[in-house]
Amino acid sequence: MNGDTAAVPDRRLHLPATAGAAGQIQQGTPAFRRTAAALFLAGFSTFGLLYTVQPLLPEFSRHFGVSAASSALTLSLSTGLLAVSMLIAGLVSDRIGRRSVMVAALLASSVLSVATAMVDDWTTLLVLRTLLGIALSGVPAVGMTYLAEEMDSRALGLAMGLYIGGNAIGGMSGRLIAGIVADHWGWRWGIGVVSLIALLSTVLLWMQLPPSRHFQHRRGGLRQLPARWRSLFADPGLPWLFATAFVLMGVFVTLYNYLGFHLLAPPYGLSQTVVGLIFSVYLVGTFSSAWMGQQANRHGRGRVLAICYGLIALGIALLALPWLGCMAAGIALVTFGFFGGHSVASSWVGSRAGLLRAEASALYLFAYYLGSSVVGVLGGVFYSHWDWLGVCGFVGVLTVAGGAIARRLARGMQAATAAPALSR
Repeated sequence: MNGDTAAVPDRRLHLPATAGAAGQIQQGTPAFRRTAAALFLAGFSTFGLLYTVQPLLPEFSRHFGVSAASSALTLSLSTGLLAVSMLIAGLVSDRIGRRSVMVAALLASSVLSVATAMVDDWTTLLVLRTLLGIALSGVPAVGMTYLAEEMDSRALGLAMGLYIGGNAIGGMSGRLIAGIVADHWGWRWGIGVVSLIALLSTVLLWMQLPPSRHFQHRRGGLRQLPARWRSLFADPGLPWLFATAFVLMGVFVTLYNYLGFHLLAPPYGLSQTVVGLIFSVYLVGTFSSAWMGQQANRHGRGRVLAICYGLIALGIALLALPWLGCMAAGIALVTFGFFGGHSVASSWVGSRAGLLRAEASALYLFAYYLGSSVVGVLGGVFYSHWDWLGVCGFVGVLTVAGGAIARRLARGMQAATAAPALSR
C-alpha cells in the first residue's frame, strides 16, 4: 500500500482463494477486463475526490478569509471521518452486498463533491467535506474484499495491482487536475471537474462491475471486534506499527498541505499550476514502495523503516532551505521515504497479525488517516505562528519520534515474522 492506495481488507481477505472455483472471474476474460477497469476507475475517483482540495487550501484561505489551519480542515475532516467509517463499512457490506455499497458510496461522494463546488459558506463546505469522508469509506473498505471473493486466485494479483494503481494515480491526478484548472478558472471549477469525472466513473462502475456471485450475507461481526482489537493491542509490536502509520501520514500530508502556501507567497510567487505540478512527485512513490519492500526482505524491516525516516528527515532539512532546487529535492526525498516506509510498515502489520491481519489492517489504516487529520490541522497552527519553518520544525520532531519507534521495532521485533500468529 502507499499514500493513497490504502484499502481495508475484509475479515476473510487472508483466506486463500480456490483456484478455478466455479463462477470466479478468470484472467484474460471480458469479465476480468470489465471488473479491473471498473474498480480502477472507482479507486481513481475515490482518492481524487478525497485529495482534490489539497492544492486549493491557499485559495480557500483567501476566498473565505480563514487561516491556513482552518482551510486544512477541508481535508482533515474528510480523512478523519474516513478513518472511523472504514472500521464499520466492511461490516455494512457484509449485510447488504459489496457492489451495492461501492456504487452507492461513489455516487454519494460525487454528488457531495459537486455540492462543495457550489457553496459560498465556509461552515456548509466543511459539513459537506465531512459527509464526503463518511461516504467515501464504502469504496476502499470493500473494493479489495470484492476482488478477493470474485477473482480466481491466478487473476487476483493483477486485479489487485490495477485497483491499487487506480488509488495512487487518482490521488495524484485529483490534486494535479484541481490545481491546474483552479489556476485558470477558479477553485470551484477545480473541484467541479474532478467531481464530474467521479460521476462518470460511478456510471461506469454500475454498468461494468459484475454482480457478486460469491458474496454471502453475514451478521454479528461487530460484536466480536472489541475482543479482536484487544488481542491486537496486547501484541508487543503492533501498537508501535499503528503509531508508525500515524506519524508517517501525518508528516507527509502536513508538508504537502502547507508547501502550497509557502510557494504561492513571496518571494517565490509561483502559480497555482506550478504548485499543482508538485504532486507529480507522487510517481517517485510508485518505485519507492516496491523497491523498499524488496530491501526490507533482504536487510530487515526495522532497519529499512529507520532508513526511510532518515530520508524524510533529510528531505525536511532541504525543504527548510530558501532555494527552490533544494526544496524540489527535499519534497522528492520526503515522498520517497514516505512511500517506502508505508509499504514496509503495512506489510509488517499483515505478517505480524496472523489470522487477525484484516482487523490489524483496519486499525493501521485508522491510525494512518487519523494522522492525516490531526497532524494536518496542527501543522496549520505552526504555520500561522511560525510560518514555513515552524511547519518544518514540527514535522521534524515527529520524524525523530518516528525514527525512535523504528529503532525500537528493529531491536525488539527481530523475530516478528516468527512470532506466534494472533488467533481469533
